Amino acid sequence: MKTALITSTGSVATDITLKSLKRMGFRVVGCNIYPKEWIVESCEMDAFYQAPPVSDSEKYLEFMKDLCVKEKIEYLLPMIDYEIDLLNVNREWFDEHGVVLCMSPKEGIDIIRNKKKLADFIAEECPKTQSIPTLMLRDIKKLEWDFPIVCKPYNGRSSQGLKYIYNQEEWEEFSATADKDTYIVEPFIDGPLVMVEVVRQANPHKVIAMTRRELIATPHGCSTTVYVYQDKELEEASKILADKLNVLGDVNFEYILDKNGTYHLVECNPRFSAGCEFSCMGGYDYIENHIKCFMGKEIEDAHFKHNMVIARKYEEYITAVDINVKYENTHH
Repeated sequence: MKTALITSTGSVATDITLKSLKRMGFRVVGCNIYPKEWIVESCEMDAFYQAPPVSDSEKYLEFMKDLCVKEKIEYLLPMIDYEIDLLNVNREWFDEHGVVLCMSPKEGIDIIRNKKKLADFIAEECPKTQSIPTLMLRDIKKLEWDFPIVCKPYNGRSSQGLKYIYNQEEWEEFSATADKDTYIVEPFIDGPLVMVEVVRQANPHKVIAMTRRELIATPHGCSTTVYVYQDKELEEASKILADKLNVLGDVNFEYILDKNGTYHLVECNPRFSAGCEFSCMGGYDYIENHIKCFMGKEIEDAHFKHNMVIARKYEEYITAVDINVKYENTHH
């Protein structure tokens, strides 16, 4: 029985990832910065470990290496961007110890996780894909766009650090105080968020794509209700971009659909999206086929169900009784 490790157990995509791995016959190990009793999915795994925060990179890497050796981990699935960033520049040990990092090659992630590099890459390699004009704050001498504008860290995640600037006074205050080497600036484009979930296999070459439109979402961008439909042109453009970036396995592209019907690429996430389960319910097991990309098995052809509304609900579980909880303010 092969063993897989899911990091950041409790992230939105954990439940469907665990279900798919179990269905494939994997022994599943999980880890999270919080105690086991705080995370429902942790109680359903074959083993669970409380991890140090990824912000303490040295301690986190040492923990991850020890865990991989102890539990004989063969496949490691990082679930959040911070972990992907850290593992992306520390691949050598895992390669040497036979641990497969189930994520795209380093070169592609280096581009994807830098929003300015990604915008420049698209302009050069995929000019038919409409990306949002993106400038580093440090490079702006005079603002050319009308308000409102969008400012965010070039390597941000989950809307962290995102700011909307509505007038000249706010702009002057922000541009004078913000980290000019961290923030990018973009014009604001109004419209619904559209996601294209992609699985790409290099050999044999096969790329699968599904489109879903966000109907309801949390303030941090986690979809709770979506509309699954087909847009062949958008899906083909996303497949081409996935090829150009040489991604491997599951990635997702986020677009804004403007009032004129034009899709503008916002970002790409080199991991399972928070809405990955929506895509799985649409008729294609993205988790299983992501893993197949790293197991040397050919991914399946797509048989999607389109024109569906899918909504998410949350349930409560009792994970422990007669327990005294000591709370520590832990964060990534």
